[in-house]
Parts: sequence; C-alpha cells; structure tokens
Amino acid sequence: MIDFDSQRIICVGDIMLDRFFYGRIDRISPEAPVPVVRMTESRQMLGGVGNVARNIASLGGHAVVVAQLGQDHAGRELRGLMAGTPNIVDACITSDSIPTTCKTRVIAAHQHVVRIDEETSAALTPAMEQQVMAALDRHLPGASGVILSDYAKGMLTPAVVGHAMALARRHQVPVFVDPKQADMAYYRGATVITPNAKELATATGMPVGTDAEVAAAAQQVMRAAEAAAVLVTRSERGMTLVEANGAVHAVPAVAREVFDVSGAGDTVIAVLALSRSAGAPLAQAMGVANAAAGVVVGKLGTATLDRQELAAALEALVRPTAEEGSKFISLEAASQAIAGWKRQGLRVGFTNGCFDILHRGHVTLLRAARQHCDRLVVALNTDASVSRLKGPTRPINPLEDRAAVIEALQCVDIVLGFGEDTPFEVIGQLRPNVLFKGADYRADQVVGADIVQADGGEVVLLPLVPDRSTTAIIARSQRPPAGGAA
Repeated sequence: MIDFDSQRIICVGDIMLDRFFYGRIDRISPEAPVPVVRMTESRQMLGGVGNVARNIASLGGHAVVVAQLGQDHAGRELRGLMAGTPNIVDACITSDSIPTTCKTRVIAAHQHVVRIDEETSAALTPAMEQQVMAALDRHLPGASGVILSDYAKGMLTPAVVGHAMALARRHQVPVFVDPKQADMAYYRGATVITPNAKELATATGMPVGTDAEVAAAAQQVMRAAEAAAVLVTRSERGMTLVEANGAVHAVPAVAREVFDVSGAGDTVIAVLALSRSAGAPLAQAMGVANAAAGVVVGKLGTATLDRQELAAALEALVRPTAEEGSKFISLEAASQAIAGWKRQGLRVGFTNGCFDILHRGHVTLLRAARQHCDRLVVALNTDASVSRLKGPTRPINPLEDRAAVIEALQCVDIVLGFGEDTPFEVIGQLRPNVLFKGADYRADQVVGADIVQADGGEVVLLPLVPDRSTTAIIARSQRPPAGGAA
C-alpha cells in the first residue's frame, strides 16, 4: 500500500465540533408526539476540516489545521481534541466575535433522530485574514499538499483562497478543494476540485445523469477554475475523474451496508491528497479514496479509518471474481470484519460445530441465534478436527462443502474454519458479544464462555429440535430397508 507516513498536508477551512449523543427510544413523550431518547453515551469529534485532518492522521500522515475557532467552550474542546490526536498540528486562529460552529446529532437504534446546528456564516475580518495568511506562510513551505475544505461558514474568503493558491503555486505544492461555492472559478488554480454530482449540476447548470454528461460538466468546471482535474463523487454510482489532458476514469461504488454518510467527503479528499502527494497517479489515488469511502460509510458518526482497514478494503477489491461475496473467509479477515461491526454498535454472535450433514436441527438453531444478534459467525471444525472428535469415518462432507452449505443460509454472516479440537483460541481472537450453544449444555460447559463473559457479553443456550442429529441420519442411512434381505 502507498506509504503515507512522510506526507504533511495543510488543511485549511471551516472547522466544527461534532457532538454525538447515542441512546434508545422506549416511548413517546406525553408532552408532544415526539420520541423520548434515553441517553447512553456521548462523543465529541473534530468535524469539518478537523475531520479531514483526523483521516490524514489515522492513516499515518501529518496534518496541520488552519481554521478559525471561537473564544468559547466548543473552541476549547476542539483545541483539546487536536492536542490529543497524534500527527495533528493546531495552527488555528481564535476570534472573540465569531463563535465556533457546533453540530449536535442525536442517534437512537443507528438512526439519526435530530441534528442541532449552532453556527454563523460571518466572514473573517481583514485582521483575521492576515492571521490566517501568516499561518500559511509558516506552515505551507515544504508541505506535501494543501486541502481547502469549504463548508461555507466564512473561513475561506477570497483573500484566504487567493493567498493559499499563490503560495502553493510558488512552492509547487498541489491543492485539493472540497468546494461549496457555486462559482468554481472561486478556486482558480486548484490541482483537483471534488464536487458531488449535485454541486456539479449547480455550478454548471448542466445535466449530470449519465457518465458522458458528468464528464462534460466536469470539463466546464475545469476550464472555469483552470484546474488540472475534477473528481466527481456520485454516491451509489461511484466516482468519475476528468483530467485536463482529456482522460476520463470511473470507478463503481464499493458495495457496503451504509450506516452513515457523515464525513465521507472528508475521507475522500484526505485519502486523495495523501495518495497523490505520495506519488500515486490521480486515477490510482481516486481508487484508493473510493475504497476508503466504502469503509467509513459503514460506520456511525463522523468516522475515519486506519491503515489496516484501508489495506483490507483494497485487498477485497482485487480478489478473484469467484471469491466475491463469499462468507467463507480467514480468521484474520473475520477479525477485521467483527471489529468494524463492533465500531458500528452491532451485536456479534458466535457458534461453532462440525455441521457435517446439515439438517433441520442445525437450521433451527442458527435461525434462533440470529434473532439474538445483529451478525452471526459460524466456525466449522476442519476435516482433521472432525475426525479426531467423531472418528475416522467422519466427516461425511469435506470442509469446503460444509462451508458452502452454511454460507448459503441468510441468517449466517461469516463462516470460517478452525483446526483445533475446541474454538477457544478463535473466540479469544474474535471476542464476540454473545456465544450460542445448544440447550444440552450448561453455561459453564461452553468453551469460551469465560472469555465472552469477561468482556461483558453473554452465553445463550438455544433449544434443540428433538431426535435430529447427523449421527442419527447416518445410522438411518445404514439401516437395511424394512422387509429387505438380511
């Protein structure tokens, strides 16, 4: 993967404090027809250009944040968050007349209930502009790239944008712009501008429904802004990159379950700038940014990703077609997937067994398990492990066949194999929230119960279907037919 460690990106733009309050809804308020959210957790995060910097830092790069903070509690919180994040340098100015932008989101059952915005759109005063320009003069020389993150909150005035562009041009530093202005000439001289499809349509007055229409509109923006390239983000249609030399590149969206698109644009421009500054061609940088966006939209809140998650996402894109969509994966891949699910607040369940000849009892147990969790992992004994447990005539079906049948069940999300006699080591690595076993066990007999319970999880014993087992099926198959010859 591209090495981001030596890249230093100057992040200029509107910063905001993102507050998230998580809870659950149990009832409707008696005072008004609105839900009552019982709070369980709260988080404060760097938002806006701060989230761009967080993405850069989480991938190993170095970010310098040049933004305006208010002389208020939210501003102090943001300074604390930047100070507590490795690889982020706080180069912000402070104003006693313009408050810090703050966005508060209330989330219940993975759904946004309401968002409260505290903000003004007052532009910087000339004195503040001079302070910003002085910060750029100090930090931009020697940088790998510059990002202008425009949220239309007043930070990126014409004077600030013009100074950043001129300084970057003088030091031969590429500039990447996440735009908000309808007139893209506002960002004249940018290396890459990254509008979404709606912003592109607004800026040009042109249709953007087809690939050809997007390319034509992007070329108009490129000419108006004298930019080297335009990268259009198109939601479920992926991304389209149009370069000044006439080259057009497109990548489809990475298919993932979308939980929250908050901050996805921040991730795209952060990864694009890191990749291009590290020497990747723009088309390759777009592909890396697209993979990164596919990861963060699967997380709740203003999210980032780390290098391991990005590497896994890129690896998934180059797997052979025959493996695409397979639930039968390695222990390492399962561990990464489960960690991601947990970050989304999902409850991960685990069960294991030989599952040699799939029968009604197996299916009933797996369906019941899935009702107790959001994601279900099934670990299968390898063939050698089954032979040690069941005897030399077993298994009837090899691991690959057993896995193919189990992964075809809609209630199962991951299938993996393990070669030990018990799944103790697997459970220790995966750390599921809930462990399932049949009711013929006691909780203290379930392998891995102590691991799960020590993490605050639980063991659930599920009822079995009477007289249903692989052993009984094999015995019946070997029994001579009634009335037949001995």
